[in-house]
Amino acid sequence: MNYTHAPYPIVECQLEILRENVKNIADRCHAHGMTVAGVMKGINGHMPLVRQFDEGGCDQIASSRLEQLYEVKKAGITKPTLLLRIPMLGEIENVVQLCDVTLVSEVVTMDALNDECLKQGKKIKVIVMVDLGDLREGYWDRKELVEACAHIENDLPGLELAGVGTNLGCYGSIQPTVEKMEELIEAAEMVEAKIGRQLEWISGGATSSFVLLNDGVMPKRINHLRIGENILLARDLQTDWGLTNMGYLRMDVFTLKAQVLEVKDKPSHPVGKIFMDAFGNFPTYTDRGIRKRALLGMGKLDLGNIEKLLPKEEGIEVLGGSSDHTILDVEDYKKELNVGDVLEFDLCYNTMLFLTSCKSVKMRYFDGDQEVFE
Repeated sequence: MNYTHAPYPIVECQLEILRENVKNIADRCHAHGMTVAGVMKGINGHMPLVRQFDEGGCDQIASSRLEQLYEVKKAGITKPTLLLRIPMLGEIENVVQLCDVTLVSEVVTMDALNDECLKQGKKIKVIVMVDLGDLREGYWDRKELVEACAHIENDLPGLELAGVGTNLGCYGSIQPTVEKMEELIEAAEMVEAKIGRQLEWISGGATSSFVLLNDGVMPKRINHLRIGENILLARDLQTDWGLTNMGYLRMDVFTLKAQVLEVKDKPSHPVGKIFMDAFGNFPTYTDRGIRKRALLGMGKLDLGNIEKLLPKEEGIEVLGGSSDHTILDVEDYKKELNVGDVLEFDLCYNTMLFLTSCKSVKMRYFDGDQEVFE
């Protein structure tokens, strides 16, 4: 029995545009004396995309998933690899094998990494994380931070204390500011005073921290960033943050194409007693009368948060959906819409993350007009 991959949904990827985004980010970081780690977890390690991070000028290739870093090494990419997530004790052997740099925040993990490094005859760099209020990983107590760094410096020959770093905006929604960066620098200088040397990196965060560099107010000692979304989509800072001075980054690397399964006029409010949906939610609806609706052949299983889809054409409203269907209001769509037609969407980080990890979604790569095969 043979199976041919369904033609839709498809994510089309423009490699030339991605490479241009990488170069524009890398050039600005390098002009500041900054090392830039290109974060590939949002594209789930698809190698044609990852190669653009390498060719476009990123200094490191970063992910929170070891299997993706394995594929980087397997593909022969020689840029240093960075593990974005602090390691689990159960994966220490693989961390040492696959990573040139890792984030850390627990002494027991540092000790385990050191033992494995000595066993494998390898030395890896570590960035010790500092919690500046976002309340994810990292040392809150500065004394503990300094003691942990001194322990690496003096007692763990398998590890190189390369720097300290922080994460902002991912859990606690704390905005990176000049004051937060200065707080990180102060923590780094406490460590430097203890160990008697300057750290190689002070890692100031991710895409949200790039705002400070873009606006020319990033403190000079912040010399390392981990950037994903602002390279891949370049959307958050330009649309959600409202920044108007980042026109050098393009937002059209990815296009999602999905096929229409059904087009019918239906009530806009469900008919009957409303209960819990398939995902345990109790949704509410607005009665707008009879409206033209369309179903697409993809759903939450493919793209996560359906409501985050961004139609490329006007007159299309994303209402929601189920595991396998996306429901659109197309009453105001000016074109005739039929079963079998294909609609196009831009992606946000949430939808990109799911779509690039879904086996039911086909990926196609283009470099200019030429299709590139993985």
